Amino acid sequence: MNIYGLIGYPLSHSFSRKYFLRKFEKENIHNSDFQLFQLKDLSGFRDFVLSQEGLKGLSVTIPYKKLVMNFLDEIDPVAEKIGAVNCIKIKGENNKLFLKGFNTDVFGFETSIKPLLKPHHKKAMILGTGGASQAIAYVLDNLDIEYLFVSRSPSGCKHIRYEILNQQIISDFKLIINTTPVGMFPETEDKPSLPYEHITPEHLLFDLTYNPESTAFMKMGQLAGAVVKNGYEMLNQQAEKAWDIWNI
Repeated sequence: MNIYGLIGYPLSHSFSRKYFLRKFEKENIHNSDFQLFQLKDLSGFRDFVLSQEGLKGLSVTIPYKKLVMNFLDEIDPVAEKIGAVNCIKIKGENNKLFLKGFNTDVFGFETSIKPLLKPHHKKAMILGTGGASQAIAYVLDNLDIEYLFVSRSPSGCKHIRYEILNQQIISDFKLIINTTPVGMFPETEDKPSLPYEHITPEHLLFDLTYNPESTAFMKMGQLAGAVVKNGYEMLNQQAEKAWDIWNI
């Protein structure tokens, strides 16, 4: 039996198992299973991998996309530059492991966002500074889109606080990407602290959250006539990329 899985904590919000089990059934992929591994910490991570017979690949979610890099034998250059891994390919037998990390969020986000971009989307605000935000920044660099990180605790030259956001900044940055869990189920009434009254129909609001389907952040954009999109397609695309990596 070939086993694939997802590590993170908590995993109550994950769509991965349903997605891959549906894929196995639809594509007649036999002798395979996808499991959820809710790990409270990563101590003994390599021993854990060794203990799972037939384990071929892992997806990685909050809060381990950065920390898991310390336990890998090799990291793909893109993931290394981003500083976050969300996909691990597992090789080895007879107690000899080789773990290689990748970042498939890059592929997922770029595939999902490109059809929506217009010439006036020259500047972007990335809400949050977690592992996913670095993948978003990598894609924006490739697309020649200038960006700033917005956070409660700015820590760099491209970082600003939510409190300073005003009409001029919102007007200049017509692409706004939420990489935080704010608004995710079950806290569906929450939304990032933005001056939404300055959002216009020229804005594009992209929320990496997919549950609920329409977040409070997205609804505020829709009220202003902006284009909005959630992270469901991105998740589908990154999952397919992970499957390719696991089965190279």
